[in-house]
Amino acid sequence: MSDSLTPQILAALPQTQCTRCGYPDCAGYAQAITQGQAAINQCPPGGAEGIQRLAMITGQPVVPLNPTHGIEGPRAVAIIDENWCIGCTLCIDVCPTDAILGSNKLMHTVIEAHCTGCELCLPVCPVDCISMQNVTGQSSGWAAWSPQQADAARIRYEFRSNRFNRIESEGLKRVENTLTEMSKGISAHAQIADSVQTDRKRAVVEAALARARAKNQP
Repeated sequence: MSDSLTPQILAALPQTQCTRCGYPDCAGYAQAITQGQAAINQCPPGGAEGIQRLAMITGQPVVPLNPTHGIEGPRAVAIIDENWCIGCTLCIDVCPTDAILGSNKLMHTVIEAHCTGCELCLPVCPVDCISMQNVTGQSSGWAAWSPQQADAARIRYEFRSNRFNRIESEGLKRVENTLTEMSKGISAHAQIADSVQTDRKRAVVEAALARARAKNQP
């Protein structure tokens, strides 16, 4: 299948970033479909209509949703019981669309309009103060989720991902700079230190520096 289909496949996915398909995000699933590594029936949020959309794009036959990945159902949003919330921020760390508002040791709340119902916050909550509330009645799949909501969720997810990547890159750069200075310091003191010990320290630092540089590659 041509890689040119990947953007079309991605656009046909609901962008909940729930990982139920077995991939880290909707983009990863779209790429896997293009490469023939994943079937088109692995997205419960998209449901039966989502499978039909993917079938039209890929030319593959319509098949039932694979129950291994979940079942199609109404869309729900996360609700935090603020009386039990301990402000651990674990739910904030995993929310793919920054739909949870709060900070360390302060209670959190969910911005309903931004919640995709991914449920990723449920397993990380140490006090089980998060529940899911049905907000679409009997409507499920694309009947419970509009293209506009999908576009908004994708934009928020991409913005969050870019922010995290930038923070990680800046952190790795600081580590690289620190290791570089350590290497220079070892070289400067090589004449007054034990040569074997100096060589060992230099080897350790240079190996760490090489790993840091490798991680910092785009």
